[in-house]
Amino acid sequence: MKKLAQTRESDDIFELSSFTPYLLNQAAEAQSDVFSRNYRERYGMLRTEWRVLFHLGRHGDMSAKEISESASIHKTKVSRAVRALEEKRFLSRITSPDDRRSERLSLRPPGQEAFRHLSRAAQDYEAALEQRLGKRDARKLRELLKRLDGT
Repeated sequence: MKKLAQTRESDDIFELSSFTPYLLNQAAEAQSDVFSRNYRERYGMLRTEWRVLFHLGRHGDMSAKEISESASIHKTKVSRAVRALEEKRFLSRITSPDDRRSERLSLRPPGQEAFRHLSRAAQDYEAALEQRLGKRDARKLRELLKRLDGT
């Protein structure tokens, strides 16, 4: 009887290593670390800076608020990233002539070049992932992640 109770207790022990949010986080961190070398080593960027740069490169001039909403990044993190990218001369702020409190962010030529380079690096990363997982599994992984994200 005691042995059965011990078995049941051991079956009920929570395993963090099998917990889906933990696995997702571990995989995201590992993959992000691999890709981050592209923007960290060459451009000295942090992850949020890369995401802000990407949004401006992909969508054109935007306000910090629009980037925050589009990228799901807290506005203070966007503000810090904008300052850092401005110091690196990757972007500039354009004050609205209609409302001096409002400003648009725009990539400068060095920022545009960084965006092009990092876009190619992202495409290469995706191709390598497809080769590692196979096209069908890579596509399925993306579909499942989008479902979990609600998109």
